[in-house]
Amino acid sequence: MTVEGWAAEHCIKCNICTLACPVAAVTEEFLGPKAVGPQAERFRHPRIPPPDDSVSWCSGCGVCSRVCPHGVPVTELNILAKARVAANHGIPWRDQLISRPALLADLARPVARLANALLAMAPARALAETLLGVSRHASLPRFAARTFRSSFPQLQSAAPERSGDAPLVAYFHGCSVNAYEPDLGRLAVEVLERLGFDVVLPPQTCCGLPLQSNGLLEAARRNAAANLRGLVPFAEADVPIVGTSTSCVLALKHEYRAILGLTGSEADLVAEYMYDFFEFLRERMPNLPATRPMRSVAMRILYHPPCQLQGHAVGWPALDILRQIPGLDIVVSESDCCGVAGTYGLKKERYGVAREVGRTLFAQSRREEVEAIVTDSETCRWWTEGHTGIRSVHPLVILAAALGVPTSIAMVRP
Repeated sequence: MTVEGWAAEHCIKCNICTLACPVAAVTEEFLGPKAVGPQAERFRHPRIPPPDDSVSWCSGCGVCSRVCPHGVPVTELNILAKARVAANHGIPWRDQLISRPALLADLARPVARLANALLAMAPARALAETLLGVSRHASLPRFAARTFRSSFPQLQSAAPERSGDAPLVAYFHGCSVNAYEPDLGRLAVEVLERLGFDVVLPPQTCCGLPLQSNGLLEAARRNAAANLRGLVPFAEADVPIVGTSTSCVLALKHEYRAILGLTGSEADLVAEYMYDFFEFLRERMPNLPATRPMRSVAMRILYHPPCQLQGHAVGWPALDILRQIPGLDIVVSESDCCGVAGTYGLKKERYGVAREVGRTLFAQSRREEVEAIVTDSETCRWWTEGHTGIRSVHPLVILAAALGVPTSIAMVRP
């Protein structure tokens, strides 16, 4: 469903969204989702750029849309308004760069070790902050020296060809796994195969969410169109599409249509067949211990459901699966948002707000003395680990340990 056709007049000004907004709670720069969203939308003209740049402080976390009692797509309205503000003021070179993580990784890969060493040095980070406006304090991912896809050429296919009786699953790994966390992708393949599935890697590119978040909607639409072309043959063949990046999955399920305006049967079909990794497992194997032997994992962890996962409206499927693992001591996050919101927390002028939004989560993680923070979003993992010093991992890492699948990803404090 697209935002067009939703009248801003559906908003009754109850301010529930403002009370729930994690950004409005920590800064006066943001007037709140109601004020810059449906209320301001009544006065915006489609051919006149909006002058109200307070909307640019919206992180796009989605809380406001989830709590609205009248179903007003507040987040979606705000993201589109942010894009118009960005186009009016000009999109900074910094935002052009950080919205293309796959391109940055391609450039850095031949010298990945050197690039990672430089980005870990305080003088280099200070220079990046001065020249580009990327906060020197923000947590950055490490470039991988080799892509995930390069390790599995035999699984790459543009067509859903079944080689045996095992059910086929198409894996949408996204650029975070391909370029930054290839070990997580390898783990996803091994776990799916251990559970009896054949895995195929369809043609794909960056989901486009970073582009969308930084106001580059046309570029995001091009990425979205390319992904739909690559995934449609699998959906048409009744092959489920599974993703380990909950933000990528939300883009394919919801934002391609609701924000980028890609309507039609292909977008609808791919959205129907798109699953978050643990959403898929919960549907196909709701009682894992009854079908697969599970080892005890004696750990105390904090599980944080990221904003993008909550936007799926499927509950917390990873938590449902984790609770089936013997020996696991689980503390549930008390925070709606970790604060980073993709590239939002990387920006010098937004970093302080993002850090304040995440402060409750950071404090709870330390207070509960957990060994690991478990969350489905890659940017949440990088952000929380950088601010707490506690290892942050995808729930798949914990499940792999329970299933006896070897992993090189450390699960305890770095």
